Amino acid sequence: MTTTLKLISKEELIVKFKEIEAMGWIKCPPKRKKNAGSVGNLLEDLLGIPENNLPIPNAAEWELKAQRAETSSLVTLCHQEPSPRAAKLVPDMLLPKYGWPHSEAGIKYPDEEMSFRATLKATAYTDRGFKVNVNRFDERVEIIFDSSMCDKSIHGEWLKKLKKKVGTGPLPILPYWGFNDLYTKIGTKLVNCFFVQAETKRQGGNLYFHYNNVLMLKSVDKNRFIDAIENGVVYVDFDARTGHNHGTKFRIKSKDIPKLYAEAIKVV
Repeated sequence: MTTTLKLISKEELIVKFKEIEAMGWIKCPPKRKKNAGSVGNLLEDLLGIPENNLPIPNAAEWELKAQRAETSSLVTLCHQEPSPRAAKLVPDMLLPKYGWPHSEAGIKYPDEEMSFRATLKATAYTDRGFKVNVNRFDERVEIIFDSSMCDKSIHGEWLKKLKKKVGTGPLPILPYWGFNDLYTKIGTKLVNCFFVQAETKRQGGNLYFHYNNVLMLKSVDKNRFIDAIENGVVYVDFDARTGHNHGTKFRIKSKDIPKLYAEAIKVV
């Protein structure tokens, strides 16, 4: 038998958020696993809605995002391999020419397993000399390399091998993403949402949440997104090894998600 889902307006939902905040500390029931997703699962239980489905008009345009207030984990905004795509720059250049031995080579993986796993931002070089660059003239986000910024006390041997293999000059082909391409990708992923944060505590072996901060986020903003990359708020995350490229991701700390939206309206 099919159950008809009752629609709820944004105004009614805001009232529910305020009622939940007034409940104070709420114990996470045993049926809910005490993992990172439990804060969102319990909130959906309290709201009486199915997982990942806000039953409001134009539901396809709204999402519910919940997190623990103290978390510093990175959230993936989108997967997007760099241009020029035909060059396959991650598996064909960065990994084989600029990569390093995988930490589990000869253990979990073959002896020759290489890795190019790095989280980059625009405000600082990594200890191997890689960095994100926001090129506003050409309207693109680039990955650059400067061997003089490599920490030789840590990666001296890697740098010596790199010099013999391809040299230590700039990358021969700059991996990049066009501003418009990135915004189109992000715009389809980050819809309007209610962003809920909860304080957490453990007491007597039980986990408790207090849902005391709710923002209504509207309209992802292109300029804010590019600014966030330039200011080191959005990271570019490479995760490739010889046997598999796990994909290149744009990521952000969950607490910084509101910075990407044109409107952030506090409702609780």
